[in-house]
Amino acid sequence: MGSFKIIGGKKLGGTITPQGAKNEALQIISACLLTDEAVTISNLPDIVDVNNLIVLLESMGAGVERHSPDKVTLQAANIRLDYLLSDDFYQKASKLRGSVMIAGPLLARFGRAYIPQPGGDKIGRRRLDTHFTGLQKLGAQLDISVEKRFYGLRSSGRLRGAYMLLDEASVTGTANVVMAAALAEGETTIFNAACEPYLVQLCEMLVRMGANIQGIGSNLLKIKGVDNLKGTQHHLLADMIEVGSFIGMAAMTASPLRIKNAGVQALGIIPSVFSRMGIRINLDGDDIIVPEYNHYEVETFMDGSIMTIADAPWPGFTPDLISIMLVVATQAKGSVLIHQKMFESRLFFVDKLIDMGAQIILCDPHRANVIGLDRKYPLRGIRMSSPDIRAGVALLIAALSAKGTSIIDNIDQIDRGYQQIEQRLQAIGADIERI
Repeated sequence: MGSFKIIGGKKLGGTITPQGAKNEALQIISACLLTDEAVTISNLPDIVDVNNLIVLLESMGAGVERHSPDKVTLQAANIRLDYLLSDDFYQKASKLRGSVMIAGPLLARFGRAYIPQPGGDKIGRRRLDTHFTGLQKLGAQLDISVEKRFYGLRSSGRLRGAYMLLDEASVTGTANVVMAAALAEGETTIFNAACEPYLVQLCEMLVRMGANIQGIGSNLLKIKGVDNLKGTQHHLLADMIEVGSFIGMAAMTASPLRIKNAGVQALGIIPSVFSRMGIRINLDGDDIIVPEYNHYEVETFMDGSIMTIADAPWPGFTPDLISIMLVVATQAKGSVLIHQKMFESRLFFVDKLIDMGAQIILCDPHRANVIGLDRKYPLRGIRMSSPDIRAGVALLIAALSAKGTSIIDNIDQIDRGYQQIEQRLQAIGADIERI
């Protein structure tokens, strides 16, 4: 495993372009299994999780043509279903949490699917009940003891549309059910569906492929199944998590920064949450300009109570940026209560920030009270380890602003979600190297 060596306290400047959206890419790649025709995807992030999923589909028999690092054509015309019970499939799919989203397309098109217990971040309980309950309502039978290591899904015939009220607005769970319902017989109604921009992108791509989906962008989807889907082309949105990370990085390092092609229309309330932290951005077309902030002051609520930043399903604040907001709060003027509602282990990286000199009280696995230092006491460089993708980048931002040298170990976690991050940061003035 590699490490990053970072000499902090240096001003950054210039222009940085966010990669394509990782979370959207995993859904879109999985959807290619719904058709035997070619699907071309552009603006793909060149990151470990995305590349691993492409390799998994290729191992299943899909044709893969790489036009460039960010553009690929997939054609799932000759899928080998026997491969799904192989050791090689188990090893590749179990390392990748996004592999669960191949279940819906495989089940809808071939009548069976096998999914190992998926990997990914260790950020708390991330149950799969929503996926399987939704697919069962469409007629799938679930066997959780297949080969003692797979979840098995089968259907005796074509899936049939159904009404369902999802127990949680799971993005990947909704995506799985939508993909399966697109080829099911009859109409499927999904209430309490997730409505993130990435899911909107998936639905719009499926419509271009011939699917019939109503209510796109809302939490009530109606899908009339069709007999088959055709190929298409799809361009991914900018990754909103990278955009938010770069806004936080600019503020923490007191650096002016332009974030190019940021997908402003798909950012939701992210800019307004940064505004509550005293960080206001300017827009220039689809670019974001972050001014140089030597000081930023946290707002209070109208009754004078302490500011609370909490995550929620879309259109609420994305949980993937909670780690970034916590780090940004350490150098703000004022106090912030960070409330991570959706995952119970995502705040456990704060001990590393405390070692760097941050004033943080970890109240419980879901809440941390951050007392802003207003840059009077800069963070100091230390050696630390990245526990997951988002916490890893949050620690990277903290190290860029800190006084002295920091070493971040276990950066394979960061590589899973951020492409060539050290090279892009070097281009805007960061003193970072991979060791």
